[in-house]
Amino acid sequence: MKRLAVFAAVTVFVFAAAAQESRPPASVEPSAASHPPTAAQTAPAPNPQFLQAADEVLQQMSQILHLPILEPLKKSLRSKQEIRDYLIREENDDKNEAQRYADRKALEAFGLIPKDFPLDSFMLEVLTDQVAGLYDPKAKEFYIADWIEPDEQREVMSHELTHALEDQSFHIDPWIKAARPNDDAEMARDAVSEGTAMAAMVDYALRDDKVSVRDLPDITILMRSSALAEMDKDPNLVKAPPYIRDGLLFPYLAGASFAQQFLKAHSGWSDLNLIFQNPPVSTQQIMHPDMYLKGIVPQKVQLPEWKGLIPPDWKLLEENVMGEFGLEAILKQFVGADRADALSSAWAGDRYAVFEDAKTKQTPDVFLLALDTPDHTAAFFGQYSEALETKYATKSQLFRRSNFVEFRTDQGGVFLWCVELKCLNVERATRQTFDAIDHALGWPPAPNPGEAATSESAARVSPVFDFPGASNRKIAGLEIFQDQPAFSVAQH
Repeated sequence: MKRLAVFAAVTVFVFAAAAQESRPPASVEPSAASHPPTAAQTAPAPNPQFLQAADEVLQQMSQILHLPILEPLKKSLRSKQEIRDYLIREENDDKNEAQRYADRKALEAFGLIPKDFPLDSFMLEVLTDQVAGLYDPKAKEFYIADWIEPDEQREVMSHELTHALEDQSFHIDPWIKAARPNDDAEMARDAVSEGTAMAAMVDYALRDDKVSVRDLPDITILMRSSALAEMDKDPNLVKAPPYIRDGLLFPYLAGASFAQQFLKAHSGWSDLNLIFQNPPVSTQQIMHPDMYLKGIVPQKVQLPEWKGLIPPDWKLLEENVMGEFGLEAILKQFVGADRADALSSAWAGDRYAVFEDAKTKQTPDVFLLALDTPDHTAAFFGQYSEALETKYATKSQLFRRSNFVEFRTDQGGVFLWCVELKCLNVERATRQTFDAIDHALGWPPAPNPGEAATSESAARVSPVFDFPGASNRKIAGLEIFQDQPAFSVAQH
């Protein structure tokens, strides 16, 4: 699924928070970084002040990070059009049109962006407006937008020059892409890159106070509200789907928290190399740094071979890993942020596939998810079945059991079936195709409408999960299904 935060586009959002909250009152105002020039303003010409400031910040970041300057770094001022042209080249180099089409269709299939949402052009407009500075790992060049005065941008320089120093020592771009084809693992590595740059930026801002991120509470508390407020000033981001807003901020905010916890658990920046030698393998490890520090990794979940299993008109567009971040985004979209946050951490691994029906142009999808405990599997079933019913405006022939639900929509059948610690979700398919996938996984047959409940599901399981603002309501849809047989752990 599309990794949104490829460029340092939202550094300025988080910089506003870090500069205002973490630094003494005499700190530089970030307003010039936050707003591109009006028509009446003129861009400053390149000048020795910019080069001197960049050289000074590079030396300071080398000392903070304990990373040597291994080669000369090109430094330049770029116009908005030049930055836009760079973003277009990078997007085209990163993925071809077929891959970008598959990304869009996958996001549509899971309900994370509206159908036919112009994702590529939308992101280009957002990034063009918001990029204040960036580091190009291919050209080994550091850019600053040419409407920004150099003496107002030293903090942005500190972020981007952290990228440059890390790249010289650890070859960041190939290191991030080495996680492919696992999009979730790639997003985790991107969060390391952006998160360490955010933590380094805070250390740079506080250097005169002899304070570092290792001495502070969670730095994202200082950043999140200001970052969201800055986003709300952008007319494009105000109307952006929640997944896009969250996806832009995730590497910076979650990444900064992860970097801070890593630095606290080690000897500081002198141990930075350890994280590049042993990178996090999931967004879950970014969201819960203790899992990374304890070496807790996701399960490897596999889908069956598709040849001969799915209708001949289905073309596979994408098969990948959703991750805890992606699961939380889906739940947030359809059941609300509080319940999404409470339940998504039960994620233990997944694999999804998105297809396109050549005849109907529908996008069937298959989502196989592993959960960490039986109680959380029951909770997930209740919440995800509610999410699916919310997702589709038109529903008919609804059939439910405590661990199975199916219904019909104008796009095809929707199925959710949980067995032991895994749940299978198939959308926009026939019952015949669902049954074939279920059988290929080696699972027992799912209930059919009209079948009586089996005796093995007679024992009731009633875990209660509390979440913020829930007034002690039960998660898992257990009240919805309480006159049905309980969630059952199938015996093989």
